[in-house]
Amino acid sequence: MSTVTAPTTKLFINGEFVESQTNEWIDVHNPATQEVVTRVPKSTPQELEEAAKSAQSAFKEWRRTSVLTRQRKMLDLQYAIRENMDALASSIVTEQGKVFSDAKGDVLRGLQVVESMAGIPDHLLGTKLEVSKDMDTYTVREPLGVVAGICPFNFPAMIPLWMFPVALATGNTCLLKPSERDPGATMLLAKLCEDIGIPKGVLNIVHGAHDTVNFLTSDARIKAVSFVGGDKAGKYIYERATQHGKRCQANLGAKNHAIILPDANKEYTLNAISGAAFGAAGQRCMALSVAVFVGDTADWIPEIVERAKQLKVSGGFEEGADLGPMITPQALQRAESLIQSAVDQGASVVLDGRGISVPNYPKGNFLGPTVIDNTSTSMQCYKEEIFGPVLICLRANTLDQALEIVNSNRYGNGASIFTKSGACARKFQSEVEAGQVGINVPIPVPLPMFSFTGNKGSFLGDTNFYGKSGVSFFTQYKTITSLWRKEDADDRQSAVHMPTIQ
Repeated sequence: MSTVTAPTTKLFINGEFVESQTNEWIDVHNPATQEVVTRVPKSTPQELEEAAKSAQSAFKEWRRTSVLTRQRKMLDLQYAIRENMDALASSIVTEQGKVFSDAKGDVLRGLQVVESMAGIPDHLLGTKLEVSKDMDTYTVREPLGVVAGICPFNFPAMIPLWMFPVALATGNTCLLKPSERDPGATMLLAKLCEDIGIPKGVLNIVHGAHDTVNFLTSDARIKAVSFVGGDKAGKYIYERATQHGKRCQANLGAKNHAIILPDANKEYTLNAISGAAFGAAGQRCMALSVAVFVGDTADWIPEIVERAKQLKVSGGFEEGADLGPMITPQALQRAESLIQSAVDQGASVVLDGRGISVPNYPKGNFLGPTVIDNTSTSMQCYKEEIFGPVLICLRANTLDQALEIVNSNRYGNGASIFTKSGACARKFQSEVEAGQVGINVPIPVPLPMFSFTGNKGSFLGDTNFYGKSGVSFFTQYKTITSLWRKEDADDRQSAVHMPTIQ
């Protein structure tokens, strides 16, 4: 039990912000200073039960609201988020460590999902066909019921906004568990939902760790679970949820590659790689973590190093900061250990960000941009997701060799190519085994008119996040066949004379 005096993070149950009655708390530290900024409760069994009961009760009314009413709430929510973007971003900087501009980007990418859900009437259109004389068959999409979302630390606003707006717009009610490391943005979003009049119980926020996850993946009232995070947790959640008869979508780890061909625009490519590899301190599921240099483009590696050296590492509120700290001392230690493993296995650390000194932040979890050359696919630093500002450099003689490297990796979130050749780009997009493909785009995360389509070892489930796939995940079809016989119609003319007693 913590003895630190700090504000507590509340639960949001049945439309009320309530103090947890738990005696187990998790301290949330500012990763740049180690200051305890809040204490997060491990929700008690009674609190989890109350949240599920509230969501189940609210579903009875919420599912019957018109699609236009839910559309209006999405319009109201997107406006409220825009009006409070700086507050949301500030919370992310304080708890997660992103620089302020990147934190606003975190909010914006989630906001775009909310905006797409303002088009929910189109997403829910059914189909109808006259299949025989006087007989019609038609389909409608219906909500599942109570659904759950389990969120990671690296996108405190965007990932919750991938989940609960889609769930609510499609008529479900939701139990949402933000990361216990940075719940502040989610709590602000809950306040905005309260402000715009989302009915009580439609959105509930619970906190905790293992016990909370176990509840969300096993309680019979919860029909589906959406998860984004690491491999170990994701596999556990997917297996447990599906064993209990629930739908589950789970985004897991990644090792995203970029292939650089000799004809690529050199300046653009080097700048793109530097931003994609080191931005957000590399703590993105779509961060560019491996660059495959084809032919003499390996000569460009020293120039990437020089660009990386120019990036400013500092606290997220500092002017001109390009990347902030990693989320915890443990995450920093793990990344540094994987860098050391590269050295031990014979790679060359041509830029070493370990032990970086950041003025005014002596206690921060900082790792400077790091570039590792002369690596191989058998090395630990390549096989594991580092989740830090570390770029692994590999070399290939041909595009075919480069594609073999990418396709042999167990992950399949994203892959990119940098080239001026349309033929090479077409070959790449056709043959690469990754769910999201960038052509001269380093982080090809789709906008929400599409869906996030990671595959291979990066995804478990059948239906992806947001867009049409997200609507499908949170709804189920009902197919109706009706017969209204023409001969049963009363086609007598209306009588216009004065009625009389006969």
